[in-house]
Amino acid sequence: RERFEFGGRDVASWFPRHMAKGLRQMRLALRRADCLVERSHIPLSGRNPALQEALGIRPHVLVLNKMDLADPRRQPVSAGAGLGGRQRSCHRQPCPCSLQVVPMVARLVADGPRYHRAESSEHNILVIGVPNVGKSSLINSLRRLHLKKGKATAVGGEPGITKAVLSRIQVCEKPLMYLVDTPGVLPPRLADVETGMKLALCGAILDHLVGEDVMADYLLYTLNKQQQFGYVQRYRLGQPCDHIEPLLKHVALTQGRTQKVKVLTGTGNVNMRMLNYPAAAYEFLRDFRAGHLGRVTLD
Repeated sequence: RERFEFGGRDVASWFPRHMAKGLRQMRLALRRADCLVERSHIPLSGRNPALQEALGIRPHVLVLNKMDLADPRRQPVSAGAGLGGRQRSCHRQPCPCSLQVVPMVARLVADGPRYHRAESSEHNILVIGVPNVGKSSLINSLRRLHLKKGKATAVGGEPGITKAVLSRIQVCEKPLMYLVDTPGVLPPRLADVETGMKLALCGAILDHLVGEDVMADYLLYTLNKQQQFGYVQRYRLGQPCDHIEPLLKHVALTQGRTQKVKVLTGTGNVNMRMLNYPAAAYEFLRDFRAGHLGRVTLD
């Protein structure tokens, strides 16, 4: 396929109501922040333009995580252009970039004006990003590294774990540094449906809001477009396929993804087992997120 048909989908329903409240809280918290640490899965589509104005007036560190799952041929060289910030790649836990975050933040804060906070020696850092991007995991990693303490904020494998801006969490003694975990916030208006689809594939939007079937179809389109044919070997296909139905049928058959369905007949109800295409689509998405389909960068 040369292009993907989105079918006029409305992405407004992909923006949960609690995010509007979270965005207001974050804007208030920005006034007390000395530096911003932005976490992102995707170098371009994974960033919230609603926060760009704030990023321009605060020292800023961009942490790109899951780089071990990214395509090394598609380097995000433009991700930090014009922001005056720094980029660091974050791989699996324990996060190697954790060693660099605190010294880098301390250096950026020391080199910039702090205005009404000039008399204070403590550093207040706001951790921002779209949902399910690993903000809480980064905070917990920094606490373990610098304070030898356990986790202070809940983490999870789906968006929406952090619902509100929390109180300050100490992550370092020297320099005295506090981080504030924030809820993952999407822009109220996504740039386009394709940007929303990329965010959904990375788990920033709940699967059921978008639809596992269309997400799986867009993922197949993207893999073929980038000539990433790891799924052919993964599922032991004879060749790449251009449409999602044959792939899901093959996955459902080979992995036993079936469901019991009640069928009405002239002589009564009959229970039949049919292929479970939604389960097969979820399996396809899960394999992608785990890196089983190869190293892929969506942008």
